[in-house]
Amino acid sequence: MSRFEPLSPWLSIPTDLQPALAGAQRADVAIIGGGYTGLCAALRLKAQGVDVAILESEFCGAGASGRNAGHLTPTIGKDVPTALKLFGTDKAVALVRFAEEGVAFVEQLMKTHAIECDYEPTGNITAGVHPSHRAPLVKAADAAQALGIKTPFLDEDHMGQRGLPRAFRFGVMESCGGILDPGKYVMGLRRAALSAGVRIYERTRVGEIEEGAKVRLKTQAGALSADSLLIATNAYTVPELGRLWSKIIPVRVSLFMTKPLTGAQLAQLGWLKREGIYTAHEILENYRFTNDNRILGGSKTIAYKYGSGLADGDQPAAFKLLGDAFYDRFPMLKNVEIDVFWGGWVAVTLDYLPVAGTLGRRGNIHYSVGCNGHGIAQFSMMGAAAGDAVLGKPWEELEVLQRRFTPFPPEPFRWVVGKALQVYLESVDRKIDNELRRNAA
Repeated sequence: MSRFEPLSPWLSIPTDLQPALAGAQRADVAIIGGGYTGLCAALRLKAQGVDVAILESEFCGAGASGRNAGHLTPTIGKDVPTALKLFGTDKAVALVRFAEEGVAFVEQLMKTHAIECDYEPTGNITAGVHPSHRAPLVKAADAAQALGIKTPFLDEDHMGQRGLPRAFRFGVMESCGGILDPGKYVMGLRRAALSAGVRIYERTRVGEIEEGAKVRLKTQAGALSADSLLIATNAYTVPELGRLWSKIIPVRVSLFMTKPLTGAQLAQLGWLKREGIYTAHEILENYRFTNDNRILGGSKTIAYKYGSGLADGDQPAAFKLLGDAFYDRFPMLKNVEIDVFWGGWVAVTLDYLPVAGTLGRRGNIHYSVGCNGHGIAQFSMMGAAAGDAVLGKPWEELEVLQRRFTPFPPEPFRWVVGKALQVYLESVDRKIDNELRRNAA
């Protein structure tokens, strides 16, 4: 029988949990949030001799960094055709190159800090499961190829040659990146930060931020003052800190993991190259193998809580939807049990691009948020970039993210608009899935 995991099967509470902040403390730079962004920023700052302290409300990695599906991908924005339409050719190319640099950055981090996280450089495929998915995928592949970006379209023959399950008919191949264990990756970053001498205060929730020449963070048992602050809380920024409400909203995404597949089941399945797979639905499905030969899947639906709160984690309706989709895509595995469901909160922007900048009259409060489900590559690199930005050393690479920003409307409009969009997108996907089921029957 399937179970619900309130945290993540990738993670457990560290045995070396760091003590909470107590009393009056000081640092050159304070960071709120101990995920990819905060840890990579701290490593960058510490390497330059900066006294840096991370304040984390649970433990490092307990947020989306330790809950996600573990696809290391150069995907950025919605897709290449949309980027071309919104930003033009030069910027679209620069955005893709930026995302590819993020993948390379993570691969180098693994080597530099000897992080063993079951990384498989398999690449990822955006796959069509219905004839209506073909035209958009061909368009995306052609647009990318015309810009010199190597993301070829794979027709039915090519997908068959790769041994992919038949439900995934055709697709677009991203050879850059692959799949990894996000829990092991973020815990590796945590170990590296501690080894470098970064102060980490875990189970330390920030209750108040006092702006000024020095930023002062108040917690239940103490306070920390710093010359500069980096907000690296992504989906938790609005509900926990009450900031950046116009730039991001937090949405809940659910995932699942099956029991390990037997040798016979693996042979029947194929999928020999173990690529990560996304479907071309409006709200995509994602699938991948784990190191111990389970299948992990997720997305398909999202949950938004009125007022940009954190939507409840136990989502039985979402779990059923995911389970039904899994057995639709993998009918040969109808006897494989789903072992566990879990999920996490993702920070979404209106144009699906990250946002970074400064707040406050003094300009000493920095932020880097808006992972849009692509946090492993982009926010590992953006964390390092944010560390340099705090020191007045902005990266030229981040200039590509500058654009005219469209804010989210206030409530109740954001809930109404968001819900209407979700209902529409899910209805499009449901129509496709129902047709596929009728044909299969």
